[in-house]
Amino acid sequence: MTSTVLRRRTLFPGLRGTRRVLVVAAALTVLALAGTFLLDPFRNFQLATAAAYFCATAGLTLLIGMSGQLSLGHAALMATGGYGYALTANALTEAGVTGVPRFLVALVVAVVTATLVGFLLGLAAARLRGPYLAGLTLAVVVAVPAIATVWSGVLRGDQGVQTAYDPVPTGLDRLIALEQWQAWVAILVTAVVVTLLALVRRGSLGLRMRAVRDDETAARLNGVPAARVKVTAFTLSAAGAGAGGAVLCFVTQSVSPGAYTLAFSLLLVVAVVIGGLGSIGGAAIGSVVVVMLPWLVGAGTAALDLPADLEQRLAGNLSVLVFGALLIVVMLVAPGGLAALRRRRTAPLPTSQPHPQQTPER
Repeated sequence: MTSTVLRRRTLFPGLRGTRRVLVVAAALTVLALAGTFLLDPFRNFQLATAAAYFCATAGLTLLIGMSGQLSLGHAALMATGGYGYALTANALTEAGVTGVPRFLVALVVAVVTATLVGFLLGLAAARLRGPYLAGLTLAVVVAVPAIATVWSGVLRGDQGVQTAYDPVPTGLDRLIALEQWQAWVAILVTAVVVTLLALVRRGSLGLRMRAVRDDETAARLNGVPAARVKVTAFTLSAAGAGAGGAVLCFVTQSVSPGAYTLAFSLLLVVAVVIGGLGSIGGAAIGSVVVVMLPWLVGAGTAALDLPADLEQRLAGNLSVLVFGALLIVVMLVAPGGLAALRRRRTAPLPTSQPHPQQTPER
């Protein structure tokens, strides 16, 4: 009997390793940039927001799924990047620096600031495990409003910091609208951040992260510096979150503590779990779900023509309920997340071999 095997189809099967990651990333980036021409301004705004979230969730899935460290405070790291971007951009505007140079310098400062904060958290995280680490990161995100209030002279308290208007560069303003330009910037920054994280995931550092996650004691006995690996994972994850916060500030032209609450931080974790822990593609799916699901819930509620008082009570609360229900369904149907559904569908079929007793005798 001839065995039948379903081969898994992948993009660019002839490429391997780093070259394949770079080619796939470039192809997907070009496809995303071209897709912005098919979207209206509001959809481009949603795409830019999802791209900003993708930076954070990609770093978070690297932290949780690869190194096994649970962080409930990544919203605080995004806020760090957002404030770093806003304050730097405003300072450069006063100095007469505008346009793309202002954006690039502010982005670098935002990422560096978030990376330093993540490094400090990583030093503490290397000595903590389980609920103790979750409690530490939880305290950080809870402290964001208090920090903004104490440093109200710089961070402007609950009102936050507004940035200067970033128009479309000259030459492109006749081709694309503002929202499409913002989507382009978000896509390009996200492509760079996610590609670097994907290379880390596939490299030797990713292998060490998995070793520490599976059995830290065994990893230490095999010469893996577990503490250093944990700190590095937290630092890289914080860099992604800082880039996401900077992109989100660029898109919304403001940053405030009310946008980076505990609920939002938990939502990032839910997005990673729904998409699939340890999967970069799953992080992308989770980011899209986080952006689109509240909008779909709001649109469905508005279409039902509910009473005003009931609609007001459902606003916000219904989205949380739907997220919880979706999380339960995904864990029951696909414990590995939505990204695991594709892997399950494309997995090789078992090879059927004839039983020795069924071999015809000569």
